[in-house]
Amino acid sequence: STLVLTFAGAIVFLMQAGFAMVCAGAVRTKNVQNAMLKNLLDACGASLAFFSIGYALGFGGMEPESSKKTFVGHSQFFLMDVDDYAFWLFQYAFSAASATIVAGTLAERCQMTAYLCYSLMLTGWVYPVILHSIWNPNGWLSAYSVDPLWGSGLVDFAGSGVVHVTGGITALFATMVLGPRRGRFHDDLGHDLARPREFQAHSPALQMLGTFILWFGFYGFNIGSALISTKQGSDEAAALAGVNTTLSASAAGIVALFSNLWYLEKTTGEPLFDLKYAMNGAICGLVAISGGCGVFEPWAAVVTGAVAGVIYLLGSRGLVSMRLDDAVDAIPVHLCGGAWGILAVGLFAAPERLLSVYGRNNHPGLVYSIREGDIDGVLFGIQLIGLMFIMGWVMIIMLPFFVWLNWKGWFRSDPLEEILGLDLSYHVGLA
Repeated sequence: STLVLTFAGAIVFLMQAGFAMVCAGAVRTKNVQNAMLKNLLDACGASLAFFSIGYALGFGGMEPESSKKTFVGHSQFFLMDVDDYAFWLFQYAFSAASATIVAGTLAERCQMTAYLCYSLMLTGWVYPVILHSIWNPNGWLSAYSVDPLWGSGLVDFAGSGVVHVTGGITALFATMVLGPRRGRFHDDLGHDLARPREFQAHSPALQMLGTFILWFGFYGFNIGSALISTKQGSDEAAALAGVNTTLSASAAGIVALFSNLWYLEKTTGEPLFDLKYAMNGAICGLVAISGGCGVFEPWAAVVTGAVAGVIYLLGSRGLVSMRLDDAVDAIPVHLCGGAWGILAVGLFAAPERLLSVYGRNNHPGLVYSIREGDIDGVLFGIQLIGLMFIMGWVMIIMLPFFVWLNWKGWFRSDPLEEILGLDLSYHVGLA
């Protein structure tokens, strides 16, 4: 299993290439190198931060058989006394994925040094606290605890909340502070545009390549989680996670595509098959199913994906209406999709699947408890508490951090540099 977990970690790491291709395809030609370098910095910065302190805060001193609750870990800094390197590699790949979500949102206007500082802060401190709280058996929200919260704990099988909500809410706070790209919502004099200006994506082909790389990476993400999450029957849970991952992405991609088609026909009279909505819808479905892929029956995965497709459409258009600029729609994909994924577990978690993965099934999803004539909202309540905890913790740390970077003048690129393009301003030329 060590070899399999190591390979799963490598597959998850490949998602960095997927994020890079999605981002490179979405930005304008003059910013491609800059966008891809930020993804590389995430991979490098996250590895050093997670090696030095992140893993220790997340899993250091873990005592699976103890009922004590801790806020962070307290040992194994710099991987001292760590003997399970496969587990470290797998968890590092998760932390890097969470950090790189922000890269696309801030594309075309963020300074490189500030971005590296953000990446180190998230993977070295903010993410590990969330990781410890939910996936460490000694965390206060952990479903792996011998004495879990309200007899259940928060169920997040492969990271809808831990990875994606963390990255998505960070991206939201970052773009709120950084502001939109020049010309997106305002003209050269700073006056509001009647309609937001759409910037032409550099290469839809690269975006599609990135989408399929991410889809493949999610198999390592979700199937690999079965190797470390299950009390029994890991093979069955792994296979189920793979099936549910496929179904949710498929349903979300189709629903997002045709929901947008219907919306355009109603509002403009011109129905268009927009590739962006199909791609991002599918990714949103992958994000949403991560939380429950090992505890859902296949029908629930289809429902989760279908709802995720609609949520992505609403989130994307809602972001524009609030005049928040997200170059790759990472916020509606990861924040909205991840939040839905966490809450969906509270609805659709199957009792027998919970028993297989966590060793208990006293608080199943609402759909199952209602079917049995007993409305049990414990699991849904815990999922909601966990969601608010993730958002609150990120807000407490990252929002002031971004405000400070912006106040110091270190966050945003110079206006002339943005106009010329960051590739010409910071690098050797156009990609």
